[in-house]
Amino acid sequence: MAKEELHVPRDRIKPKTLNLHYAITSLIEEFEAVDWYRQRADDCDDPALRAILLHNAKEELEHAAMVLEWIRRNDAEADAQLREYLFKDGDIAGHEEEASGEHGL
Repeated sequence: MAKEELHVPRDRIKPKTLNLHYAITSLIEEFEAVDWYRQRADDCDDPALRAILLHNAKEELEHAAMVLEWIRRNDAEADAQLREYLFKDGDIAGHEEEASGEHGL
């Protein structure tokens, strides 16, 4: 599971940074849970249990999406990057090259 560890003393961290830390940690934990449920579903030989595990994975994705949206709304840099890269057609790396002007590197 993701760590709730801080890398600097808590009293030196701004409240906004601490809230973003909580959100990022939660996002990591939600995606870890999705991965665990999917792995267990793949390995499970009981159809009813497999359906429950996949349902649980979907719920964890819902939670991750909600946290990601909170991050987007509360971090201008994350908002800009998400707007730049999400829901785009074509090659992802190619889009990055176009956005940064680094063609042919």
